[in-house]
Amino acid sequence: MALGPFSQINADPATGERPRNWNKDIRAVRIEDVRGKEDEFSLDISGFQYYRYPAKHTKFTSDKEIEEGYYPESVELLKKLTSASRVVIFDHTIRRRRPGVIDDNPQKRQPVPVVHVDQTAASSVARVHRHLPVTDVPALLRGRFQIINLWRPISHPAVDWPLAVCDFRTLNTKEDLVPVALIYPDREGETYGVKYNPNQKWLYKSAMDPEDLVLLKCFDSVQDGSVAIMTPHTSFEDPRTPKDAPLRESIELRTLVFYENR
Repeated sequence: MALGPFSQINADPATGERPRNWNKDIRAVRIEDVRGKEDEFSLDISGFQYYRYPAKHTKFTSDKEIEEGYYPESVELLKKLTSASRVVIFDHTIRRRRPGVIDDNPQKRQPVPVVHVDQTAASSVARVHRHLPVTDVPALLRGRFQIINLWRPISHPAVDWPLAVCDFRTLNTKEDLVPVALIYPDREGETYGVKYNPNQKWLYKSAMDPEDLVLLKCFDSVQDGSVAIMTPHTSFEDPRTPKDAPLRESIELRTLVFYENR
C-alpha cells in the first residue's frame, strides 16, 4: 500500500478525476518546436529521438490486431534503430482525446497533461521480472537494458494536444523527481512525478503525422552519468492549435530493450 504520493490508474466515474494525494502545479512554459532540427537530439544525449518510419500496420481499433501486426514490425524497427539484441513489448496504450469522456478504463485513455516519467529504477527492474522468463532474468539484468516508449500519432497529425519532451541535460535528477505509486486494480507500480524547474528545456515537434515517431527513454541501466537515463514528457495545450483541428489520437508502445556485450 502506497504511503507517499500516489495516483490511481483509472479515473473515478463520479468525478472524472484520477484519485491522488498530491496537487498539480500548473505553469506556462516555453516549448520549442524542433521541426527541422530533429537530428540535434538522440536517445543517449537528450533522452529522446525523432524518426520518420511509416508503419505497415495502420488499423488501430483492435488490441489483438495491434499485437499481431504492429508489435512484430515495431520490434524489428526498434532493433534496427537501437542495435538492441532483444526487444520485448510489454503493453501499449491508444489515446484518443474525447472531451467529457471519463478515463476510467484502458479503452478510454486520454492524453496525459501532467509531466511524468513512466518508470523508476525499481519499477523498471520489476518489469524485467514481470515480463521475462525467470530463467532469463539474471543474465538480462547483468547487461545493459532500457525501457523505451515508441510513440506515434494515428489517423491524422497530432496538432491538438501534442507531446512535449524535456531535454535530459536540463533535468536535475536529484531535485526534480518525485516517486509516485501508480495504483492498478490488481497491483502497484511506480512512476516519477516531475517538479517545475525553470532550468528545464521543453521541446516538441509540431504536427507529427502517422509516419513520424519518437522514441522516449524511460530508464537506462547505465547510471554512470555517461548517457541520458530518462525523458520527462507530457501532452500540452498549444494555444496556436486551430479550433477545427482534429482531436489528438496516438499509440505508444512500452518496451524492454536489451543489449549483448554493452
